[in-house]
Order: sequence, then C-alpha cells, then structure tokens
Amino acid sequence: MAVLLETTLGDIVIDLYIEERPRCCLNFLKLCKIKYYNYCIFHSVQRNFMVQTGDPTSTGKGGESMFSTLYGDQAKYFEMENSPRIKHKKIGTVSMVNNGSNMHGSQFFFTTAENINYLDGVHTVFGEVSEGMDVLMKVNEAFVDKDNRPYQDIRINHTVILDDPFDDPSGLEVPDRSPEPTKEQLDTGRIGADEEIDDTKGKTMDQVDEMIKSKEAKARAQILEMVGDLPDAEIKPPDDVLFVCKLNPVTTSEDLETIFSRFGTINSCEVIRDQKTGDSLCYAFIEFEKEENCEEAYFKMDNVLIDDRRIHVDFSQSVAKLKQKYNLGNTKAAMDKNRGPGYIVKDRTAKQGNYDLVFDEDEDEPSHKHKKKKEKRNETEESDYRKSKDKHKRKRHRDDSNDEESYTERRRKEDEMGRDRKKNRDRERDSERDRDRDRDRERGRNREGDRGRDRERERDRDRDKRKDRDRDYDRDRGRDKYSSRDRDRKKDYR
Repeated sequence: MAVLLETTLGDIVIDLYIEERPRCCLNFLKLCKIKYYNYCIFHSVQRNFMVQTGDPTSTGKGGESMFSTLYGDQAKYFEMENSPRIKHKKIGTVSMVNNGSNMHGSQFFFTTAENINYLDGVHTVFGEVSEGMDVLMKVNEAFVDKDNRPYQDIRINHTVILDDPFDDPSGLEVPDRSPEPTKEQLDTGRIGADEEIDDTKGKTMDQVDEMIKSKEAKARAQILEMVGDLPDAEIKPPDDVLFVCKLNPVTTSEDLETIFSRFGTINSCEVIRDQKTGDSLCYAFIEFEKEENCEEAYFKMDNVLIDDRRIHVDFSQSVAKLKQKYNLGNTKAAMDKNRGPGYIVKDRTAKQGNYDLVFDEDEDEPSHKHKKKKEKRNETEESDYRKSKDKHKRKRHRDDSNDEESYTERRRKEDEMGRDRKKNRDRERDSERDRDRDRDRERGRNREGDRGRDRERERDRDRDKRKDRDRDYDRDRGRDKYSSRDRDRKKDYR
C-alpha cells in the first residue's frame, strides 16, 4: 500500500503500515483521495531533524482528519495508535503529528535523522519513504527563517494513491478532478514555489558580469548617499560633460575651449586649479550644449596631442554641480516652507464683511493713517531709547568710580599676599637647605665611623695572623729539639 506525493522539488513515494496502523493509514489515504493535501506547503523544516506538512492553512495550527468530513467537528481529531510500538529509527520515517492531546488530525512529518528516540510514543509512525529520498534531502536543505519556515514555498502539488485496500466510507465525497488552488493558499508572503530565484539562469557570462557590476554600483551609490557624498542614490552624472586629463600645466581654459568648440557650442570650459597656489592640476571639465557634440568630441579627441601632451578624454563621472543644484533646490523649498504663503486674507471692514487679497508684510503704498501711526511709534521708541541711554550712562559713571576704588584696594591686597607668599617660599627654601646640610653631615659622620671600625678589624686580623705565625714557629722548633735529643740517645746506647 503506497501513496505518491508530487512536490515542487520532485516525487516522494510512501509505503504505509496498513496492518500495524490501520486507522492512521485509512485517514491518510482518504485525505489523499479527496485531494485534501493538494497545495499544502512544508511549513516547518528543521534541518537534520524533520520536515512537517499537511496543514491547508499553512500556519502549522490547522488541519482536520477525514472523519470530520463525515461526522462534523466532533470528529475533527482521532486517537493515536500506540500498539504495536514502532520507533523513529531511520531517515524517511513518516509520522502523524500529535496535537498536544494525544490526538491526530491531518498534519504529518518526515524524519531526516536516525534514532530520534524521544519521539517514540509521542507521535504515531504509520509509514516510511521508499522512493524519493533525494527529494526529501532537498527539502531538508532548504533555507529557512528563525521560525524554521522556508523562504521559498515547497508544496505538495498532487497526491496519487498507488494502492488502497480500504473501501470508501459512506458519505465521502471524492472530486472528479484536482481542485484549483485558492488565492489564500498561494499568497503566503514568501517566494513562490514556481518563482525563479536564480537571476543568472539563461544569461551569458557578459550579461552576468554586467548585472553584478550594476548591483555593486547601486550598493556604492547607496553608501555614498548615506555618508552625504551624494544627494540621492539614483542621481546620474550628466551626459554632456567631458573629463579631460593629462593636460600640460601651461594649457588654459581658453585654449581648450578654442580646440573643442569645433564640435559644437560649449556652455562652460574650466581647467581645475589649486586653490592656494593657482597652479593647474592638469585636468578640466568641458560642458557642451548638446549630447551629440559631446559624444563626437569623446571619440575624436582622445589621445590627441595638445601642448606636447597626449590628453585622455572620457565622460565625466562628477555630480558636484548636480549636488549643488539639488542642495540649492532643497534650501529654497525649505525657505519657502518656513516663509509660508505670500498672500493672506485681511479683514479691512469688519461691518461689511468684505475681504481683499493683500501682501502679508510688504505693502507698496501704505495709507496716510498708517504713516502717522508709524511715525508716532518711531518717536516714542526714540524717546524711550534716549531715556534708557542716559540712565545707563549715569549708572555706568557710578559703577566706574566704585570700580576704581575697589580696584586700588584689591591691588593692595594682592601685593600683600604676593609678599607673604614670597616670604613663605624663602623660608621653605632655607629650611630645606638646612635639612640637606644636616643630612650630609650625618652621612659624613657615619662614613668616618665605618672607616674607623674597618681599620680596627684590619689591625685585629693582622695581630691574629702574627700570633698564629709565632705559635707555628714555636711548635716547629720544639719538634726539632726533641728529634735531635732522640738521636743523641741512640748514639749513646750503641
């Protein structure tokens, strides 16, 4: 008894344990028969552990058993089968998922590791993979996020029952053909199962290199935008500006303009010079009025001899002027935004309720009444200013006299404090000099005492040596005296 699962990565054949797990196999076969598993995704892929599928909602929390279609929601799940005990020993073992209450619905998983003993008795093993182990390993190697969900959908497209020993229960509705996928089933927010993610497929090496360079250029532009060197990552250098380098230092802007003007009208021509010295930096920018003229000059003027130098011509990659225009435009927009509208509505006659459109602040012809009010206000402000000025002048005079007296007193106190500090420094210097002299004198005494003790020790050593010498001499003389006496005795005896 077997079932064929057609997935987006290939076909997988499952052999079912009909005799050991009849209820699980019946549920699985009839769900395949009513096309319940069509377009289900592998919603959980834990590498080298297991891959899980069988949930039509693609959330990992849905799925119902075949019995719910016959008996309603009360038969949404069925009890697990524990006898006989079958272990998760090998790769490709197929088990029904426990919903947490020792019940099963429609979800099942494939093991991708051996000897997963802690799953035994928790999930019901009802089959094993007989063909398509390489496809299962492809699913196992899929790239997943932190929730173990593949970035690209892997789906069960179709299920084919190769052998079904069970009769269909009464009331089971079997569709004539596979149903079309719903929008909710296809819209998972991930990369589509049939979507090509390899951008280089079907392209030549030149096209691939060009694509890589384009991506690198965009990345560099974004970095320059972030650091503030570019006003916008999408900004492009102008097509009507040439960059000319390897110039002779004597070549001027007028010379280049005269030479390049034969290709068309030139808007600007500038040899870049050092800001401090004014010396030429040997390169220039030439802006043409038309792009066609710029392109013609690019092709004809490269490697041309000017002032005994072979120049190099290329299209400009500088966006300095565009950046200045961009910043200027932003500044003007910000100023306009802060300034507000140039015109406002003012109520001149409150009784009539008529409104006129007038300038906010600047009026070309102010009324006579407004002139009088303005002159009166100016006179009042001027008189107030004079009074305030005289008041501050008198106060400053008083402050100056007080400041002069306080300055003299402060200067006298500072002089006294300076003299006291000088006396203290002199005392400290004299006391330090006395301490140094006493210390040197004490060290001299100690050195004289050490010399005296050394001389006494030397005399004691010399005296002891003389005593030892005299004692040895006396001992030797006594030994010689006794030996001569013995010889005289021997002679007398003979």
